[in-house]
Amino acid sequence: MSDSPGIDRRAFVKSAVAIGGAAALSACLDRGPSIDVPRGPEEPSATFPERQHAWNAALPTTDAGNNHHPRHRVLLALDYGDGTPTDAERETVEAALAGVERAYERSAAGLLLTISYSPYYFDRFDDDLPESVDLPEPTALSSFEDPDADAVDAIVHLASDHGEVVMGAEEALKGELGELNGVSQPEAALTDVFSLAERRTGFVGDGLPAENQDVDGVPDDDPVPEDAPLYMGFESAFDGNQPTEDRVTIQQGPFAGGTTQQLSTLTLNLTQWYEQDTRDQRVSKMFCPHHAQNDVVEGAGGNLGSDTRMDDCGDPMETARREGVVGHSQKMVDVREDDTPIILRRDFDSTDRDHAGLHFLSLQRTITDFVTTREAMNGDQIDSDSAVGQRTNNGILQYINTVRRGNFLVPPRSLRALPPADPRATAAENAEVANA
Repeated sequence: MSDSPGIDRRAFVKSAVAIGGAAALSACLDRGPSIDVPRGPEEPSATFPERQHAWNAALPTTDAGNNHHPRHRVLLALDYGDGTPTDAERETVEAALAGVERAYERSAAGLLLTISYSPYYFDRFDDDLPESVDLPEPTALSSFEDPDADAVDAIVHLASDHGEVVMGAEEALKGELGELNGVSQPEAALTDVFSLAERRTGFVGDGLPAENQDVDGVPDDDPVPEDAPLYMGFESAFDGNQPTEDRVTIQQGPFAGGTTQQLSTLTLNLTQWYEQDTRDQRVSKMFCPHHAQNDVVEGAGGNLGSDTRMDDCGDPMETARREGVVGHSQKMVDVREDDTPIILRRDFDSTDRDHAGLHFLSLQRTITDFVTTREAMNGDQIDSDSAVGQRTNNGILQYINTVRRGNFLVPPRSLRALPPADPRATAAENAEVANA
């Protein structure tokens, strides 16, 4: 660990987030200096956007023109149990969520959150999800993976630049704090309705992977570059590689204003990536051979600004035949619409279970959009028609392993507290009761 006090504190905060709990939060706060985060509005429902996932307006922009993504993350995986939700339970869930929103402003420096629901949650209802919602159960999406299904009922995603904020929000949502950032919390907790199945943690941002590389999956000689935002050493969330939030938003039906969320847990195996592959090979596999041959990428790729210049890479099939390798980003070009990707990435690295990993979290209008993107990443046609192997020299496939995958619906804000499968049917039933 570096001797720099600033770096030491950042590493300490990351470790505290990974451990979690009131004791870790207290230790983090005692470490000092204290942070000053503005409070949220008194009535979040009257102020915040209907789209839960509309984070971009609350994110600062880097000098390169890319959105700055919150550095610390917590995912709370929740199980509801049996039966269908009651109105009282919906009120409890909404009160708990609104409590932490009143405590912190809605920003990367404050708190951003979403709650999403799996197809297993919606199976409890007699009604089906409307046709406008594409939410199948998760499956394997290549011949070389066999992920477990993420069968929890709901996922709460907490994000902030400050580890103390995500830890404080988590404890408040569990009913462990009566006051958060000077704001009284309601006598309502998510754990009054859900059981906590699992907590998952992670981080993204320059320096954090390098400070946390003493885990399985990374060579012992600390090879992760100090300026890298992710374990594989390169920038990834370039603005030119992200669609608009409009593109990933459901446009019709009772869940209009929502989106779908795909969450894959990946383990990273970076021994060959750093010990056997050269820098040029890493650039070729992450971006494309043209970028390696022409020194297009400097360091982690910050010099690229907001554009990875994939137009310069050439046809993936031709590149694979000529070079015997094809780039990960290069393969994604074929699934763009109007030269824009169709999934919005909000993924982050992790040291869960003491192994270097990635929680690949993406938002898309339909889960089919994610499947289409993943199929392009597999490069099956490239594998069959060139010297590139099924995984070897085929982008970054050989360095990742998908161990779990889940599909979720992120409802619009007004339906975020234990939504029914078809709100239209529920509204009609309520109207009948009222008129009886």
